[in-house]
Amino acid sequence: MSIGISSRRGRQLALFTSALAIGIFLWFIVDPKVVLDREYFHTSSDKLDVEHKNSSTHTTPTSTSETTFPGHARVHGFLIFDQLYMRDGVFYIVTSNVSSFPPRRNILSRPFNLGEGHDMEPTDQDLKFISPDEVKTVLGENMFNVSGFSVIEHDTRQFMTHYYHWWGEIVLGFWRIYSGMTLAAGITPTPPDRFILPNVFDDEWRDPAGLNGPLMRAGFPTTTIENGAYWKDLMALKTTIVFERAMIIDRDAAHRHEWASRWFKMIGGTMEAIAPNNYWEPIRRTTIKNLLGYLPKLNDRGVVIEPLRANSQLPIVTYISRQGGQRRLSNEAHENLVDALKSLEDERICIFNVASMERLTVQEQIEHAARSTILIGVHGNGLTHQLWMSPSPRSTVMEILDVGSYVFDYEMLARNVGHRHYAVWNDTLITYPKGEYNDGINYGENLHTNNHTVYGPAIARVVRERLLESLPLIS
Repeated sequence: MSIGISSRRGRQLALFTSALAIGIFLWFIVDPKVVLDREYFHTSSDKLDVEHKNSSTHTTPTSTSETTFPGHARVHGFLIFDQLYMRDGVFYIVTSNVSSFPPRRNILSRPFNLGEGHDMEPTDQDLKFISPDEVKTVLGENMFNVSGFSVIEHDTRQFMTHYYHWWGEIVLGFWRIYSGMTLAAGITPTPPDRFILPNVFDDEWRDPAGLNGPLMRAGFPTTTIENGAYWKDLMALKTTIVFERAMIIDRDAAHRHEWASRWFKMIGGTMEAIAPNNYWEPIRRTTIKNLLGYLPKLNDRGVVIEPLRANSQLPIVTYISRQGGQRRLSNEAHENLVDALKSLEDERICIFNVASMERLTVQEQIEHAARSTILIGVHGNGLTHQLWMSPSPRSTVMEILDVGSYVFDYEMLARNVGHRHYAVWNDTLITYPKGEYNDGINYGENLHTNNHTVYGPAIARVVRERLLESLPLIS
């Protein structure tokens, strides 16, 4: 009797467990707070190409395929490989034709901090080319397959712990290259399966402002983030690891590109790669939907028209104030700028907000940006928030610099995501059309001071022009 009751309870428990698992699965699929923007992202069944399918990670004896390049992008420090091998922490490229690959120094560097006198030139202890005939001797016969797409950020924590460097260079650069590669083949890009940080441990990659982590979870909800402990675990297997598809990101290698050196931006070389105008939209939309629960839709005037509860009636202009921190305006310049922009609100040209981002939650910061048509601020981290603005013919970023200084950090972002960028030198605003750039970089001696000046009416005049000018008709 007791056996029958036990069996019946066992069956009931099994049924309950199965129902619970199905319920959790369905909740994840339909929960509006955990979404991928399906207008842009395909599901995993559409992922990458016919031959590049997800499979379970496993160990199996296998014949070794040569390493190849998918697509055509060959950008230093942002290179994608199919069948990339790793053993004992060393990357291996298996090829019958070494000359078909970039030089090793354009792929990665030694994992040291930059600017500290280290020899950054990679050696055979970092990456090695081997022929198919050498595979059995060097790599052995058993292979542990890491399926799907892995993004391997090969650097130390030195620059990762900064909102701009993480999102505006590492993530934006990776997504530009990846989007161009997949869309050129007529395939919608899908999120990577994992980010791997081999040279970073614990939470060392997170930024002091607390933005990188939450935004990664919102923007890449199906992607895991693995650190050096994961890398050590793979090495401890004492077998060869095969990354089905992997991008190696390396800052020092990226800076070896001619365009990166020209603009002194890690992301500079990626501008050589062809990408569609709206390539950033899947990430922007997914991030905002998961953070806010809605996606602001702006009309041609820059007015938020959807959802109705978020309607703005007028375009929104946001000034990111740094008055509580470093690299800020003088008090007089700050007050004059606020007065000049408030006068536009008084004329019903715009809604004007002053945002001290360090006092706001992550959601509040992103909502400010997502609803804004024009973003204004002194050169600094806050201007990275332009990544979340809706691109349009009116969307604008105004970067206040000391007179004579010119750097490309936030201009590169604006060009990538579809905004007009202005460098502001007191009463002079400078902008360049597509394909034209400022001649060189100048880090002025006052770039990082706390007493910047700006003529508020000059900014207000250009804001007025941007919001009221007639837009060209689209045929």
